[in-house]
Amino acid sequence: MYARSAKYYDALYRAAGKDYRKEAEQIREVVESRKRSGGNVLLDAACGTGRHLDHLRAWYDCTGIDVDRAMLDIAHERLPDVAFVCMDMIGFKLDRSFDAVVSLFGAVGYLPNGGRLNQVVTDMARHLKPGGVVAIEPWLRPEQWEDGLVNALFVDEPDLKISRMCVSRRDGNVSIMNFHFTVAGRDGIRTFTEPHRLTLFTDAEYRAAFDAAKLAVEYDPVGLNGRGLYIGTKAP
Repeated sequence: MYARSAKYYDALYRAAGKDYRKEAEQIREVVESRKRSGGNVLLDAACGTGRHLDHLRAWYDCTGIDVDRAMLDIAHERLPDVAFVCMDMIGFKLDRSFDAVVSLFGAVGYLPNGGRLNQVVTDMARHLKPGGVVAIEPWLRPEQWEDGLVNALFVDEPDLKISRMCVSRRDGNVSIMNFHFTVAGRDGIRTFTEPHRLTLFTDAEYRAAFDAAKLAVEYDPVGLNGRGLYIGTKAP
């Protein structure tokens, strides 16, 4: 999905002002205030370019998984001491257990339906030590979606200029964003389009997935940046 845009991903979110350090500190507070497992091993599912792990590794022994090889190549170059595995969240299986499993920045929205959401949260719980914590930052819920929203993000760096624009639309419970990129660098100017489809899961669907995984669930309506955070704890 990010084969063409992965190399620009970090520049885009620098321009957007995304504060990975602050978000990592918030995740640490969430985990440490609830964790009863006693260890410090963390998994970031759908870790992207590893920007959260860049900070989380100060406190945890970290592993990251992502289905996108281009994103993982960037993450590995930045963090050669962190274990990265190219693997889909759906049906993932690792040979270790974790004190915390996180999935951030709405990555679960790429799951196609509630059945897959249940499967992924159950797999997260299966990889969790007794007393461990799962934290999932959701994608937008149906009532939060704004159809026809015009969105643009611009990068203005000395050797890189990017415009990324889209007009959002919805098909049932699926949000559709066809990002149109124009990228200018010293090697020239290129344009391309990148489609993204993310499921608008309801609050009930998120809670049902945690219940199915036998995790005690709570919801923080603010979360890391206003989108909320679902937090599940496994019985000790």
